[in-house]
Amino acid sequence: MKLSTRGRYGVRLMLDLALHEGDGPITLKDIAARQEISEKYLSNLIPLLKNAGLVHSVRGSQGGHTLAKPPREITVKDILLVLEGSMCLTECTEKPMLCQRSGDCLVRGIWSEVTEKMLAVLESFTLAEMVERQMLKKTVLSYNI
Repeated sequence: MKLSTRGRYGVRLMLDLALHEGDGPITLKDIAARQEISEKYLSNLIPLLKNAGLVHSVRGSQGGHTLAKPPREITVKDILLVLEGSMCLTECTEKPMLCQRSGDCLVRGIWSEVTEKMLAVLESFTLAEMVERQMLKKTVLSYNI
């Protein structure tokens, strides 16, 4: 499985919001500059994340975007499901009725198990943990300079 640009950039957008939690609403212009992603591209992701209840938007001159939930309550899985859709490796793992062989297929069982484990790992990473890792990385880098 390969993540799309939408999924990768969406995780970076959400991590940026988590890194700046408490700074008030963050503009897409600021996120785009820090993440080196087109502001226009990010503007296409925000409505999806907002509709899923992951982002809150504030209008006006002091407007921008914030996380709609605490970073510890948002997982990478949450973000990717919104932006990528189904994360199943094969269609038959999600909809067995589409394949006549699904009941007897050994390979389908393997794909199902891989999908379950992948989703469990993605669910184990919260934005809060990613922020902690980012801060630790910055600390380590500052000691090495």
